[in-house]
Amino acid sequence: MKRIVTFGEIMMRLNPEGYLRFVQAEKFEATYAGGEANVAVSLANYGMDAAFVTKVPAHEIGQCAVNELRRFGVDTRGIVRGGDRLGLYFVEKGASQRASKVIYDRAGSAIAKAQPEEFNWEETFAGADWFHFTGITPALGGQLPQICLEACKQAKAMGLTVSCDLNYRKKLWSREEAGRVMAELMPYVDVCIANEEDAKDVFGIAAENTDLNAGKVDHQGYISVARQLADRFGFQKVAITLRGSISATDNDWAGMLYSGGQAYFSPTYRVHIVDRVGGGDSFGGGLIYALLSGYDDQKAINFAVAASCLKHSVEHDFNLMSVSEVESLAGGNASGRVQR
Repeated sequence: MKRIVTFGEIMMRLNPEGYLRFVQAEKFEATYAGGEANVAVSLANYGMDAAFVTKVPAHEIGQCAVNELRRFGVDTRGIVRGGDRLGLYFVEKGASQRASKVIYDRAGSAIAKAQPEEFNWEETFAGADWFHFTGITPALGGQLPQICLEACKQAKAMGLTVSCDLNYRKKLWSREEAGRVMAELMPYVDVCIANEEDAKDVFGIAAENTDLNAGKVDHQGYISVARQLADRFGFQKVAITLRGSISATDNDWAGMLYSGGQAYFSPTYRVHIVDRVGGGDSFGGGLIYALLSGYDDQKAINFAVAASCLKHSVEHDFNLMSVSEVESLAGGNASGRVQR
């Protein structure tokens, strides 16, 4: 069984019921999630040996987050205990032309105050095949850029494949700081994952002939973006999600995998969104599963996009679809008919 280690922050997610706005909410629903944690849950759900590394407070709320990961079969032995608080984020789901909103309350969280000596990466990576992190983790500041760099160096020294989802978050850091920090990490990355805006925001590489607000996606422009990323940093593969936003409720969803100088595009799905938070993470989890399972590049991007398409139909961040359900959609069964 392939073993994957992911590293990042897990938070408590608080959202109003249904499509209520923040100002309408009289109560909030609590769940737990975070970019790399979401990937670990996807992979554990697919039957792989997935571990998540972070730091959470040594109190009941921190334990709640750990328990949620354990519930889905994620290995939590590498989680460090300490610090004062678990990060929070609030989600208001959009509908029609009203956009979704996310408000972070994560300053001073346990992981944000973590120190390099708290993590033994040689021990953590023993027996592992893959290491995954996102640009969100170094964006939390403190010593996390250095911790991520040490993790990447150790992973490469031990022969692991390293993947990174650029995941630029303007509420966490500036484009200039993101570009500087991520450029130092990228030489250790084998598989780079990005969306339609990340490459531009972090590295100034933009897709031509593309209007995100109008839902217009030009394939040749994204091939150029992937090629420039691969040439600059030496990535073996670059995966880009292609989201055409029709409204907050309806999107066109596809993806591209650039590998060996060739671009492979998935089918495009028209998605009616139940919950889009975690959609990119489900794409990353699907891609890692497919590549570790020996899928060829076309089959790998088809699986990753199908996994993410289905995640948009699931409440909260975790993708709770099975391999067979994803493969069914990737194989062309998109009718949504009742399975009896």
